[in-house]
Amino acid sequence: MKLRIFVTLKPGVLDPQGRALHHALGSLGFEGVEDVRAGKVFEIEVADATTDEAIDGMCRQLLANTVIENYRVERL
Repeated sequence: MKLRIFVTLKPGVLDPQGRALHHALGSLGFEGVEDVRAGKVFEIEVADATTDEAIDGMCRQLLANTVIENYRVERL
Protein backbone atom coordinates (compact mmCIF):
# COMPACT_ATOMS: atom_id res chain seq x y z
CA MET A 1 0.00 0.00 0.00
CA LYS A 2 1.30 3.44 -0.88
CA LEU A 3 0.93 6.34 1.52
CA ARG A 4 1.42 10.04 1.06
CA ILE A 5 2.03 11.86 4.35
CA PHE A 6 1.69 15.64 4.46
CA VAL A 7 3.46 17.46 7.32
CA THR A 8 2.66 21.13 7.91
CA LEU A 9 3.39 23.65 10.62
CA LYS A 10 0.62 24.26 13.12
CA PRO A 11 -1.17 27.62 12.89
CA GLY A 12 0.71 30.29 14.81
CA VAL A 13 4.12 28.65 14.44
CA LEU A 14 6.59 30.97 12.72
CA ASP A 15 7.61 29.79 9.24
CA PRO A 16 10.88 31.46 8.12
CA GLN A 17 11.09 29.31 4.99
CA GLY A 18 7.55 30.28 3.99
CA ARG A 19 8.33 33.94 4.65
CA ALA A 20 11.47 33.76 2.48
CA LEU A 21 9.50 32.10 -0.34
CA HIS A 22 6.79 34.75 -0.06
CA HIS A 23 9.39 37.52 -0.32
CA ALA A 24 11.11 35.80 -3.28
CA LEU A 25 7.83 35.39 -5.17
CA GLY A 26 7.15 39.11 -4.74
CA SER A 27 10.67 39.95 -5.91
CA LEU A 28 10.11 37.84 -9.03
CA GLY A 29 7.00 39.85 -9.87
CA PHE A 30 4.31 37.38 -8.79
CA GLU A 31 1.52 39.55 -7.42
CA GLY A 32 -1.42 38.51 -5.32
CA VAL A 33 0.41 35.97 -3.16
CA GLU A 34 -0.89 36.70 0.32
CA ASP A 35 0.93 34.03 2.34
CA VAL A 36 3.19 31.01 1.94
CA ARG A 37 3.56 28.13 4.40
CA ALA A 38 6.21 25.50 3.73
CA GLY A 39 5.75 21.83 4.53
CA LYS A 40 6.94 18.33 3.68
CA VAL A 41 5.49 15.40 1.76
CA PHE A 42 6.60 11.81 2.26
CA GLU A 43 5.65 8.95 -0.04
CA ILE A 44 6.01 5.59 1.67
CA GLU A 45 5.16 2.09 0.54
CA VAL A 46 4.15 -0.28 3.33
CA ALA A 47 2.79 -3.81 3.51
CA ASP A 48 -0.99 -4.05 3.08
CA ALA A 49 -1.24 -5.49 6.59
CA THR A 50 0.32 -2.38 8.19
CA THR A 51 -2.08 -1.07 10.83
CA ASP A 52 -3.26 2.49 11.23
CA GLU A 53 -1.59 2.49 14.65
CA ALA A 54 1.78 1.59 13.09
CA ILE A 55 1.42 4.33 10.48
CA ASP A 56 0.48 6.82 13.19
CA GLY A 57 3.54 5.72 15.19
CA MET A 58 5.84 6.34 12.20
CA CYS A 59 4.47 9.84 11.88
CA ARG A 60 4.62 10.70 15.57
CA GLN A 61 8.06 9.20 16.24
CA LEU A 62 9.97 10.24 13.13
CA LEU A 63 8.21 12.08 10.32
CA ALA A 64 6.54 14.93 12.23
CA ASN A 65 7.45 16.97 15.28
CA THR A 66 3.99 16.95 16.80
CA VAL A 67 4.82 19.86 19.10
CA ILE A 68 4.90 22.26 16.14
CA GLU A 69 3.62 20.20 13.18
CA ASN A 70 0.41 18.50 12.06
CA TYR A 71 0.31 15.56 9.70
CA ARG A 72 -2.25 13.96 7.43
CA VAL A 73 -2.06 10.50 5.84
CA GLU A 74 -3.47 9.81 2.39
CA ARG A 75 -3.74 6.27 1.05
CA LEU A 76 -2.99 6.11 -2.67
